[in-house]
Amino acid sequence: MQIHLIGGEKGGVGKSVIARLLAQYLIDKNLPFRVFDADLSHGAMMRYYTSYSELVDIRKFDNIDQIVEKALESNETIILDLAAQTSRPLKQWVDETGLLALSEEIGLKLNFWHVMDDGADSLKLLNDLINDYEDKTNYIVVKNYGRGNDFSHLQESGIAERLNNLNAEMLDIPGLHPPAMRKIDHFNASFWAAVNNSDPNMGPTLGLLERQRVKVWLNKSYEQFDRLNLG
Repeated sequence: MQIHLIGGEKGGVGKSVIARLLAQYLIDKNLPFRVFDADLSHGAMMRYYTSYSELVDIRKFDNIDQIVEKALESNETIILDLAAQTSRPLKQWVDETGLLALSEEIGLKLNFWHVMDDGADSLKLLNDLINDYEDKTNYIVVKNYGRGNDFSHLQESGIAERLNNLNAEMLDIPGLHPPAMRKIDHFNASFWAAVNNSDPNMGPTLGLLERQRVKVWLNKSYEQFDRLNLG
């Protein structure tokens, strides 16, 4: 049993794109999963992966409790797509519920994802995340090359050593050609539909080479996810 908390705290770093990628990966690998979308304003997972997703308000404990309960009931992998600036209510819930101790007791694996761009804010927020949970959970750090090009500041910081000591996973997710991503978003398409739909009668489509670029991007991203034990 696993819960993947896809965060980054900062807006605009591509959290929902990574959540969408992870959902598509699990679909393509035939792995059962469920999505909880905590972005009540935009709800990207509700928009692109509707049949797998439901909204959750993490400011309400009874709302967020159901995430753990459904993970236990269904034995499905859970994706929680977090909105920006939700770390405080999330931490309050984790602390007051005693979730870290409980998860160890019941065999529930918690994975805190930190999606980051190449700015200083993302690095600081990553350090804050580690300070919040220290060695009591698992970390997956995503360097999103769709939102930045130079992540050398991470490697040069003391945070990289902290992550290494915590056995954190570091993923390099490539950027997709921006016009293709904009079209996918405009079409409200899943990544599967973006690659496979070539019939205009079935809805708006990407061009042949655009579909190929999306396929290459998915394959490169999946190579990163293959390093994780997501089954």
